[in-house]
Amino acid sequence: MTQEFLPLRLDLDPQALVANWRWLGERAAAPAGAAVKADAYGLGAVEVSRRLADAGCRDFFVATWAEADALGALPFGAGLSVLHGLREEDIAAALASRARPVLNSPAMVARWKAAAPGRPCDVMVDTGMNRLGLTVEEACSGLLDGLEIDLLLSHLACADEPDSPMNERQRGRFVDLRGRVAAKRYSLANSAGACLGPDYGFDLIRPGIALYGGIPRAEARGHITRVVRIEAQVLQVRDVPAGDTVGYGATFTAERPMRVAILNLGYADGYLRAFAGNGAALIDGRRCPLAGRVSMDLIAVDLTGADAVEGDWLEIDYALESAADRTGLSQYELLTGLGCRYQRRWKE
Repeated sequence: MTQEFLPLRLDLDPQALVANWRWLGERAAAPAGAAVKADAYGLGAVEVSRRLADAGCRDFFVATWAEADALGALPFGAGLSVLHGLREEDIAAALASRARPVLNSPAMVARWKAAAPGRPCDVMVDTGMNRLGLTVEEACSGLLDGLEIDLLLSHLACADEPDSPMNERQRGRFVDLRGRVAAKRYSLANSAGACLGPDYGFDLIRPGIALYGGIPRAEARGHITRVVRIEAQVLQVRDVPAGDTVGYGATFTAERPMRVAILNLGYADGYLRAFAGNGAALIDGRRCPLAGRVSMDLIAVDLTGADAVEGDWLEIDYALESAADRTGLSQYELLTGLGCRYQRRWKE
């Protein structure tokens, strides 16, 4: 089935995407790249990358070589980095690609030196997160001698935490590292790090969630614009007598005669069970709450005070920050969990 016949859609705003990218760069006083891993957080990496490249973005980041291959050639000579680096199994793909590996361990450094001497790479150094990356001691030991390092990276552990002392601690370590390890450019900040301002900008920021409308810190409110809206089609409108129940487990009981719309949306589409009791559809600005549980492919919404008929499209209340507050899910989960059963429609 072609996309235009799917009963779910994501309406995507390219102007908001580009405006968010520009604001982040201005906030950090540094050029902004773009994290397009996980298919650009579910929006579609090819379309996102094309639009950001048209706007001037020249640095893109994916997680794996499979994602690099799926993205294909980037326009305008833009660069692509593979964050998870270089396993033994990745060597053939890396040599066939123009993308740069982000070397995260001594074994990866040795592997790249042997497989592609003289070819540029990126290097991740851990400054306190204890996730991926060389230790500072390893990075300064002479291990990196002979590498052509385009980008030296680290990653902030607590940039989205208000007033965390970890941010300044990691920034200080990165400043020291910049003075000890030679690279063409240096990069520390993600979306939340960019919101911390120019002290965290260095030569490049690597935003992800905020590009797509997420609010990583309070400083972004009023500046980051929503990019994604979900719409689901009504499959049926039905009358529910007082005392009848709706959905699995009979958890919702109609207190009066009511009408409900059954929508083609469920947890298989990333609309998770956490929305039961607090999710809603929007009809002419009116919030129509869910009735009962979220099932795999369907939800029911209470049409009291509103109207809908079979075939109508209803917007789902899915603003990332408020949806995260209501459900306990992160804004990252809310975006990246959206599946393949949506039309992805870019406004032009």
